[in-house]
Amino acid sequence: MSNATDDRDFFDWLGERATALQGWIDARFPMTDFWEAHVSKYYAPKNFNFWYIFGGIALVVLVLQIVTGIFLTMNYKPDAEKAFASVEYIMRDVDWGWLIRYMHSTGASAFFVVVYLHMFRGLMYGSYKKPRELLWLFGMAIYLCLMAEAFMGYLLPWGQMSYWGAQVIISLFGTVPGIGPGLAEWIRGDYYVSDITLNRFFALHVIALPLVLCGLVLFHLIALHSVGSNNPDGIEIKKKLGPDGVPLDGIPFHPYYTVKDTMAVIGFFFVFFLIVFFAPEMGGYFLEHANFEAANALKTPDHIAPVWYFTPFYAMLRAVPSFLGSQFPGVAVMGLAVVILFFLPWIDRNPVKSMRYRGPLYTLLLLVFAAAFAVLGYLGVKPATPVFSELAFRLTEVYFLFFAISWVYSETRGRAYLLKATATIVAVLVLADVARFSVMGDLVTRFHYLMWLLPGGATLMFVLLPAYTKLNDPLPVPERVTH
Repeated sequence: MSNATDDRDFFDWLGERATALQGWIDARFPMTDFWEAHVSKYYAPKNFNFWYIFGGIALVVLVLQIVTGIFLTMNYKPDAEKAFASVEYIMRDVDWGWLIRYMHSTGASAFFVVVYLHMFRGLMYGSYKKPRELLWLFGMAIYLCLMAEAFMGYLLPWGQMSYWGAQVIISLFGTVPGIGPGLAEWIRGDYYVSDITLNRFFALHVIALPLVLCGLVLFHLIALHSVGSNNPDGIEIKKKLGPDGVPLDGIPFHPYYTVKDTMAVIGFFFVFFLIVFFAPEMGGYFLEHANFEAANALKTPDHIAPVWYFTPFYAMLRAVPSFLGSQFPGVAVMGLAVVILFFLPWIDRNPVKSMRYRGPLYTLLLLVFAAAFAVLGYLGVKPATPVFSELAFRLTEVYFLFFAISWVYSETRGRAYLLKATATIVAVLVLADVARFSVMGDLVTRFHYLMWLLPGGATLMFVLLPAYTKLNDPLPVPERVTH
């Protein structure tokens, strides 16, 4: 009996000391206020589903990349003569170096998988619409910064694909009219990819871009907690408050979603470490086979392609033919494919946020958009054969059609407007082909005309069909969130 009393007295004393320490900290730093405002008393919609786990996982992967990156820099040498050998040294001689390197390389791909799924959820439930436009812009800035961070890190192993991939991508900046050659030289710091390029990419990858990325993530979270989280119904829970000022359809983020996210992170790490231990190269998609050879400026790989998370845009670049010997039209299309995402909140102004209530045609449109992006990613890792190039061009048109049709769907349109919109889009598609075929000349075949059915059929289905059916009519949006 005395032992139980002693244990109780000890825990009481420990609790008093913890409370006293908390009070001491709160008097000097708003720790408890911060915890309550952003975690324990931050009310999130109670109907979050599977798609809402990826934001938290992305944050965990960011921390993982920073920690593993710190350990890698302890043994990596940003020197053109020593970089490849230092990576081999990490893999073979540093204790657990192989694990840290594989965690970092797998983490890079995992980061993009998670971010792409997170962005797709935003498209599904309209998380870019009022009042979350700035939240979306911060998210897109994170995506752009992440692409730059991945590209800079891609060069550091100084393998064959790293070297030649960087050579090709940097040379694309040289196609910009007027300033191109100077811009490419400024990025490289030399007339070709060299030790100078490696050093500046190392500095940007290890110091500058991570600082920018962390700052953008902080702003993203501040914006999120300012306007509140969206939900699968697209309903603003702050508009329905109880007598205590708490949203009727909200629950505290902690413990409900912290427990859920913890389970999601555990599941993520299970899959993550299966890849790290059993398939770190992922068949050459995560780590290319050519990158296990040291960079050689005199030997070009048989097929140069970027890492898989860049390949959708790379496929767009290759699909657009050069004009007057310049690849700038393809570069412009590739850049526009990224930039247009920033303007999505003002392109799609439909007041209904969630695809649940926007009608089956919009849901199908979103799925076609995602499928086109995924297939473009596959085509980007394959050699540019005539068939693949034509398919990539048509899917690029489908990609941009998503934004044009989203503009059309922004409000209820009459039949006359939809007929004019269909004619306009078809005319643009025809003009694009006229311009492209004039450059291609004798290379045009019947197959090229047949493939026009992809964007042409999509236009007729998604723009003309609503003029004669109710497939795009919105459904009633409930006043309260559903389960």
